[in-house]
Amino acid sequence: METDPGKRGWNNKYFNSIVSNSEVIGKTGVGWPTIGVPIAGCLGDQHAAMLGQECKKGVAKCTYGTGAFILLNTGKELITSTNVLLTTLAYKLGPDALPSYALEGSIAIAGAAVQWLRDSLGIIQSSGEIEELANEVENTGVVYFVPAFNGLFAPWWRDDAHGICIGITRFTNKAHIARSVLESICFQVKDVVDSMHKDSGENDELKDENGDLILRVDGGATANSLLMQIQVDLLGCPVARPANIETTALGAAYGAGLAIGVWTENDVFSDQGSDEKTTTFHPNLSKEQRKTRADSWCKAVSRTFDLDNLSF
Repeated sequence: METDPGKRGWNNKYFNSIVSNSEVIGKTGVGWPTIGVPIAGCLGDQHAAMLGQECKKGVAKCTYGTGAFILLNTGKELITSTNVLLTTLAYKLGPDALPSYALEGSIAIAGAAVQWLRDSLGIIQSSGEIEELANEVENTGVVYFVPAFNGLFAPWWRDDAHGICIGITRFTNKAHIARSVLESICFQVKDVVDSMHKDSGENDELKDENGDLILRVDGGATANSLLMQIQVDLLGCPVARPANIETTALGAAYGAGLAIGVWTENDVFSDQGSDEKTTTFHPNLSKEQRKTRADSWCKAVSRTFDLDNLSF
């Protein structure tokens, strides 16, 4: 795209200006395969994923990548978190549209923990192998892995945390470790979703008929069905995985298409046909089992703090 405001008809109105996520801000110039194509969708990674997941008010999404990023659309209301989450913009679909806001919690290490198993420990040869390996055991054998490689983000916010793997016995094998790595991703997501539950409080518009947040998932790691089943078991509510798990690109396309009239907001946010396109996972763990697991996870997380201050 031409960046010189004095050349090739660049519209000076948009140079160094704040624009919405869905409006024509310029056209492709010399050097592109096609000249003069409107550039009309402008969204950040997670905001694009929200739009790609069709997250209207009361719907949350989690993108599983190197890290994990959970956002809950709170609609036109800007909610200040009292549970250490961030308040951010979800999207603004047009220069005259009202913005939609969101609560956000970010996790530093998600898929990166699987890469660590592959690259640093050599337990697996490719990321895709972890599902089969972790399925060799029914549980972790009380092994808990906390991937605090660079501290912990939401909702802990501890830069002094260090990664640990505890609960190891003589009978622990690489399958238990692999499964504990998958569980660590899901526990971290649960921590953020629990904070979102607290922030949403009595606001029924941010929950489904069962009082749960509606969580949609995307990103490459969601192809791992074991990961998704662990996630729903720990959350205790259904999780929906779309047929297209690369929704960031889809959201950018939605933003551009809305700007030039390819479709309307009603088209984008219509749930028609979503059941046929979506895989929904349902929990198997009881409420008591879920609480026991969560309590143990929190104990494991607490062991990651202040390790530099230990006396040897």
